[in-house]
Amino acid sequence: MGRLKQWIATGAIFLLIPVAGVSETITAVRTTVMETWPAVGTVRPRSETKIQAQIQAQVKAVHVRAGDPVKPGDLLVTLDSRQPLSRLDRARQGLKASTAARQKALQGIESARAAHNEAKLNFQRIKGYLTANAATRQELETAESSFIQAKAGLSMAKEALSEADSGIRQAKEVVKQARVGLDFTRITAPVRGEVIQRLVEPGDLALPGTPLVMLRTQTGFRIEAHVREGLVSRVTPGTRLTAEIPTLGTFCQAVVEEIVPYADPETRTFLVKAAIDPVKGLYPGMYAKLMIPESETEVILIPRSCVIRTGQLELVRVRTDQGWERRYVTTGKKNGNRIEVLSGVAPGEVLGIGKIEETGEER
Repeated sequence: MGRLKQWIATGAIFLLIPVAGVSETITAVRTTVMETWPAVGTVRPRSETKIQAQIQAQVKAVHVRAGDPVKPGDLLVTLDSRQPLSRLDRARQGLKASTAARQKALQGIESARAAHNEAKLNFQRIKGYLTANAATRQELETAESSFIQAKAGLSMAKEALSEADSGIRQAKEVVKQARVGLDFTRITAPVRGEVIQRLVEPGDLALPGTPLVMLRTQTGFRIEAHVREGLVSRVTPGTRLTAEIPTLGTFCQAVVEEIVPYADPETRTFLVKAAIDPVKGLYPGMYAKLMIPESETEVILIPRSCVIRTGQLELVRVRTDQGWERRYVTTGKKNGNRIEVLSGVAPGEVLGIGKIEETGEER
């Protein structure tokens, strides 16, 4: 049996246990790492669209639920169409009346034109008679007056036709607007995407600008995090950062896409948007962190697989001149698959990784 030797050195407790059969070793080295500050954020769709109401109407039916895939033209929400139908019917009646008015104006032009032609011929005839002394000047004046009146009547008839044409154009525009209003009662998907939120239920009152359904229109997610003003200069569009999803217990890469150039006057932070790699189990609205570079520091990093946890204690296997020993350590921040050692290991010491078969036993 081996003997247990215990002593305290540099603030760490060492347990000397002769062992053999280390599957892998690694030398502890001091490494310069970038200290980061966790900017708290939220997972958002890479691109999302709010489908809004364009008219005021009661919601008649909602045809989708969260998670449903949609394509352009798919029906999302139906609104009550009774008022738009009534407006369309009135607009059509107005167009019908305008068309009838135009037809009447055309008939008026035909009558006015006939009267104008007759008055013109009579005036020319009387004028010729006067030259041959076969008519009096009074008869010429009477014929001229009739001609002038007929000419004015024809002009008025043409104006009436122009007004009728204008009335038809206006009536057609009213019909067009009424049809658009009716179309607004059937709200469809403008693009391919996925429903991420349903914001109304049948019976709700939809108002212009009211969001009805939220769509995720592109694959992928991004993190929207608030970075304090003292660190925002350390990130620029295209910067690669580490992101943490605490709920999933995972880290992933994030690329800064946008920095909103306006500081929140209450929190003194800037909104930073960074696209992240796909992560299984990730959903919009989840809690996330963006690790913002803050300062450089020298630390000892070792593989997390080197650390043996027993309750609340942490140990590593260190090779010494007397053999392998288990040593209590204090660890700090995690860095990917490595972890920072605050005490218990010095640079240059060889650590064991993997299974170690003990040849002695503790006493």
